[in-house]
Amino acid sequence: MAIVLNLDVMLAKRKMKSGELARRIGITEQNLSILKTGKAKAVRFTTLDAICRELECQPGDLLEFQEI
Repeated sequence: MAIVLNLDVMLAKRKMKSGELARRIGITEQNLSILKTGKAKAVRFTTLDAICRELECQPGDLLEFQEI
């Protein structure tokens, strides 16, 4: 089982850079990069909420299940 975070896709759709999103949601660019690359083991609901608020999207727009 693999849950993929399509953050880079949503950033491109919103024409926003990672650094700008990181500043807006109050996390470091390094932590945002970990989320973007799929290396994160977990994501806090507060972080997911902030990302969705800033990118004006739903959690389902960001999260995808890919069967391995």
